[in-house]
Amino acid sequence: MTELIQQRAFIALGSNLAEPEVQVNQAFAALAQLPQSRLLAQSSLYRSAPVGYAEQADFINAVAHIETRLTAHDLLQSLLGIERTFGRVRDFRNAPRTLDLDLLLYADLMFHEPGLTLPHPRMHERAFVLLPLVEIAPDCEIPSKGKARDWLMRVSDQTITRVA
Repeated sequence: MTELIQQRAFIALGSNLAEPEVQVNQAFAALAQLPQSRLLAQSSLYRSAPVGYAEQADFINAVAHIETRLTAHDLLQSLLGIERTFGRVRDFRNAPRTLDLDLLLYADLMFHEPGLTLPHPRMHERAFVLLPLVEIAPDCEIPSKGKARDWLMRVSDQTITRVA
């Protein structure tokens, strides 16, 4: 049996229910406990307006950088499990949530299948993903898109504020 190679992955965290700052900070702790994985970096927390469904509270967002031996699919399943532990309910698209964990990047993988697309298909359009990502990985490349920091300049019209 061959041992799985350690891969880098970036995960977006978001919450706008039940003390969102607490939820995101506790989610960082949960990510640090993932099996066969190590939390390498976590961004600052950022406040942003909701996208899609606007009639809800602002979100607290962040990004985590991990190293993992889990496959992309196993990592996604672990992230969904953490969301359930935090009480995530999927009432409708872009609904308010206690915790949202999105797998943004996994190594340099590029693929699309039901339930998982890498890189995350809208990450390059969202300041609330790009700003915390560039904070912890200034030279991060989005496969087939280029440098994350270049995309950040293109979404400078989106309001995002670092939480003190």
